[in-house]
Amino acid sequence: MISRIFGKPKQEPSALATLDKLNETLEMLEKKENLLMKKAAEEVNRAKEYTRMKNKKAAIQCLKKKRLYEQQVEQLGNFQLRIHDQMIMLEGAKATTETVDALRTGAAAMKAMQKATNIDDVDKTMDEINEQTENMKQIQEALSAPIGAAADYDEDELEAELEELESAELEEQLLQPATTAPAAPVHVPAGQRPIRPAQKQTAEEDELAALQAEMAL
Repeated sequence: MISRIFGKPKQEPSALATLDKLNETLEMLEKKENLLMKKAAEEVNRAKEYTRMKNKKAAIQCLKKKRLYEQQVEQLGNFQLRIHDQMIMLEGAKATTETVDALRTGAAAMKAMQKATNIDDVDKTMDEINEQTENMKQIQEALSAPIGAAADYDEDELEAELEELESAELEEQLLQPATTAPAAPVHVPAGQRPIRPAQKQTAEEDELAALQAEMAL
């Protein structure tokens, strides 16, 4: 309703559109300046012709027109300087605006990330990471340890068991019969062999001999 009464709100031109417009204006002023300089040169040539024709009044009129053209050229030069100045300021403002917009966008993104992750979440996450790291370290140490290295043995019990084994080994050696290697036979010549003494008779043999003697009588 408001737009129907007062019309559409006037939209501010963008920096790029303004720069394009200023460039177009600058080109137009340069063309006009070149045209005026060309007309001023023509008036100078006419003044020379009138001077050769001894027409002083006409020559002066040509010089006056030349002065007017030069004044317009000077004015156009001032216009061009103003446009150049405006373009420089606009380009600087455009760069400043883009920089501020980029910084504002970065600040908003950072704020959103900070809102999504607070310090409590960070501390909790770090605690979980440390706990998992410690658990994994213990698992790796357990897997890398040699088999049986972690058993807790009593040194006194091991020494007592060793003494029992040594005692049993010693008893077994004492119970075994002693075996001697047979002596090597000594070769003695037949004539030098000693005569073996008669074997000593036993009591039974004596009694048998005595009984045989009595039966013979």
